Amino acid sequence: MSKIQEALELISRGTQEILLKEELVERLKAGKPLRVKVGFDPTAPDLHLGHTVLLNKMRQFQDLGHEVIFLIGDFTGMIGDPSGKNETRPPLTREQVEANSQTYQKQVFKVLDPKKTQIAFNSQWMEALKPVDLIRLASTHTVAQMLERDDFGKRYQGNQPIAIHEFLYPLLQGYDSVALRADIELGGTDQKFNLLMGRELQKYFGQSPQIVITLPLLVGLDGVKKMSKSLGNYIGIEDAPDEMFGKIMSISDETMWTYFELISFRSNSEIQKLREAVEGGLNPRDVKFLLGEEIVERFHDHAAAQEARQSFIARFQQGALPADMPEVKVALGEQGIMIAHLLKSIGLAPSTSKALQLIEGGGVRIDGEKVSEKNLVITEKKAIILQVGKRRFAKVSFT
Repeated sequence: MSKIQEALELISRGTQEILLKEELVERLKAGKPLRVKVGFDPTAPDLHLGHTVLLNKMRQFQDLGHEVIFLIGDFTGMIGDPSGKNETRPPLTREQVEANSQTYQKQVFKVLDPKKTQIAFNSQWMEALKPVDLIRLASTHTVAQMLERDDFGKRYQGNQPIAIHEFLYPLLQGYDSVALRADIELGGTDQKFNLLMGRELQKYFGQSPQIVITLPLLVGLDGVKKMSKSLGNYIGIEDAPDEMFGKIMSISDETMWTYFELISFRSNSEIQKLREAVEGGLNPRDVKFLLGEEIVERFHDHAAAQEARQSFIARFQQGALPADMPEVKVALGEQGIMIAHLLKSIGLAPSTSKALQLIEGGGVRIDGEKVSEKNLVITEKKAIILQVGKRRFAKVSFT
């Protein structure tokens, strides 16, 4: 297998589409380092494993000798990316964007090589654009073309509002590719319209159009919806080792293979051998142990990964409680506190409604006893151990 074929195989792994693959082959044959751009809007302060699908692909390009640009959309973040949204997304303040940007820069180097990574902010060129430049940029596309985008089209047909500034977002993201002279842009499947916009604008400005590579969106712990902090189905790259390992062990056996393909650094042949071993009778749990250890070691270290595995075995196979169980104090008040409100207040549930769902589903225990009454009010000031699902615990004392 030639070097070009080897590179193409690595680049293609886990991708949804490469547009256009023949252009990618030609540029690889040219032998020059390619400029690979990936944009991240600093919409949340923490990265999760869903983000690492793109980060891993960026690292692969770095290992192949190409230039990787981690673009922080500090300007476009104040517009708000409407991709996949069924309503207008509220823009972020400059203070929020700046705070989240700092956190991003700290976390991305858990995957990327800092010596081979260029950090860029699109405010560098966006803030230099004059009104006439924006008008000229907007003139390159029609409203009809914008409505071809699935989310815009659905909102228009459903008589849901679309703010004019939302049409500017894909144009500005595309202009980023012009400003950076990108050879390749990576993005999730929900970004395809925006990525192709970059190709079209580069043609308009007389540049060679970038190659677009889309990657699947990593599903969350529920195995259905994409991983999202707002949905509470995420694994944060700064989660504690035990929590990270436990979350990975909670995914379904089917979802496990998707995680192997998208976020594991194991080769395709290694993953195939693991599949064959499971088909031959190996317990999928043992394979999931390998995935959990790999991910924890990547974001912590080898010792933490081994300890997390042993802690998981002790906790869930031998019935022990976690040694690092968080302890919290809660003001009880004269009327006591409802269990659903308690779960939300200490972070074991993202919302009261989600807490009620967990209780109804039998997923909440107090001192080992399942909570069956969703309107249960705690009135005694004695310490309790709260458990949600199989892996989340908290020791709660009341004041």
